[in-house]
Amino acid sequence: MRFPSTKTDLPWILAVLLFSLSGCGFSANSSPLPEPGKAVPALNTPVASKDQDVATVAGTSSLKFAERPLEADVRYSNGSAAKVNSIVETLGGGVALFDYDRDGCLDLFATGGGRFTPQRTVEGLPSHLLRGNGAGDFTPVIAGVEASRYFSHGCWAADLDNDGFGDLLVTGYGGLQLFHNQGDGTFTEMADAAQLHDPSWSTAAAWGDLNGDGFLDLYVAHYVDWSFQKHRACNDPQGGQNEICGPKNYGPLNDRMFLSRGDGTFEDVTTAAGLVAGGKGLGVLMGDVDLDNDLDIYVANDTTENFLYLNRGDGHFDEVGQPNGAAVDDAGRPTGSMGVDLADFDSDGLPDLWTANYEHEIFGLYRNLGHGQFLHVSRTTGFATIGDQFVGWGTGFADFDRDGDLDVIATTGHVKRFPSETPVKQLPLVWLQDNGRFIRQSFDPTTYLGTPHEGRGLALGDLDRDGDLDVVIAHNDRPVAILSNDTAATSQWLRIHLTGRTSCRDAIGARLGLKVGSQTVWRQILGGGSYLSQSELNPYWAIPTGAEVGGLTIHWPSGRTQVVQDLLLNTNVFIVEPD
Repeated sequence: MRFPSTKTDLPWILAVLLFSLSGCGFSANSSPLPEPGKAVPALNTPVASKDQDVATVAGTSSLKFAERPLEADVRYSNGSAAKVNSIVETLGGGVALFDYDRDGCLDLFATGGGRFTPQRTVEGLPSHLLRGNGAGDFTPVIAGVEASRYFSHGCWAADLDNDGFGDLLVTGYGGLQLFHNQGDGTFTEMADAAQLHDPSWSTAAAWGDLNGDGFLDLYVAHYVDWSFQKHRACNDPQGGQNEICGPKNYGPLNDRMFLSRGDGTFEDVTTAAGLVAGGKGLGVLMGDVDLDNDLDIYVANDTTENFLYLNRGDGHFDEVGQPNGAAVDDAGRPTGSMGVDLADFDSDGLPDLWTANYEHEIFGLYRNLGHGQFLHVSRTTGFATIGDQFVGWGTGFADFDRDGDLDVIATTGHVKRFPSETPVKQLPLVWLQDNGRFIRQSFDPTTYLGTPHEGRGLALGDLDRDGDLDVVIAHNDRPVAILSNDTAATSQWLRIHLTGRTSCRDAIGARLGLKVGSQTVWRQILGGGSYLSQSELNPYWAIPTGAEVGGLTIHWPSGRTQVVQDLLLNTNVFIVEPD
């Protein structure tokens, strides 16, 4: 397979396309563009005040999420039935939201996990692909991505050959799988043909154009050096029962970086890029951390210091996590970091880092001070008030209540079979932001968010096309949960779909600033993030009622800057990179 040129092979003529979506297709009756030079005013409808938001903490949250049933039994199997008690069983799996068939609706992929045989081998179990209908419902399909050569964990979708169809990477114990989207509803596995040779135990990964050539490159995190030959037996200190040994009982595996050659193959540049040894990575994201118009890399490591790689722009990366304040907590200790995200939570124009951590640790919020420097601010922003009994996994920033600022969600669940202080199943965590402070929400115990689970991967996206963000959560040995955001809101919204031409087609690494009132609200299209999962790539804004919306500034990965005026609200806006 040859990758086409991003400059000449895309049949786009217009630089900006605006569509109003109906169902999964593009409506022929799209709203016309407003008169040039005029912004679209928001509707003048009152919303709940901040005092009302705070008042909901005393009782049940104002957020409403309804769990939607799945037609098929889509679950992750962690191999625990064999009673090996291996650390492989603890990680769980992920989910990916992407439109694989380009019908305008988000589809769902979920990894299947694996099993241990009596012959002391590790085998993969089938994964799942489900086609979305744009109403929040999913139907299983057979498309060539089901079989797994390895005990699978994570999944990430990206258009590697810039042909308009999202391809799929699956990590796991034993190696990588790369599924190329044929454009006809089927996929072909091509990791070997693409020279993605990586037999180590891979966990998290991220796609992004690291060298600015218009093709997506890959960072792969690895976990610990476990095998049946190195398997250790640990005991529950209280009951004396067989327990799973944690990551401190095993040495780390080194991460890898692969650069695209632009012809469908990849080159391992781990040494040349300057990657450091060690790690125990469980979360990876790519984003422009220091705002110098290239992609940096943040790696959430389990019990070892997190990595922050700043991109020099010449093919080399400097690991600066410790001196730049993003490697440890506020007491100088490494944390058991799993999930990760990057977003400007305090609206100062600088993207901030977030990690979901292990029990007896505060989840990590790192405020960006500029120039890639960070300050741990979890205590002053309210995250310490939840206690330290949770084990966090999939996570993300999202404006769930559509009040214009970013909230946070995290899945939880223990890794041990017999934890001494907290249960295996734990309550999911949701925080609403109130002027820079995050307030944990409580939910009706008959609902999903009010019930303990053994959660792992998490992805965000608008599954039912109603203008808010829904949630998909993977678990250990329990079906995937689809949570429809049914929260009442009168605010408006905007979602942007970018198509790169000189930039990579998915525009990973783009920064978008929307003028809302007197403020510019920034979003980035990230590679990776959360935990073993891929959220919808299209940036989303909730716009408070009464706020006037101005133009949208786009910093494309290619270095181009584009300003788009006269945006239609409450719709999806499609923008193509100009020549």
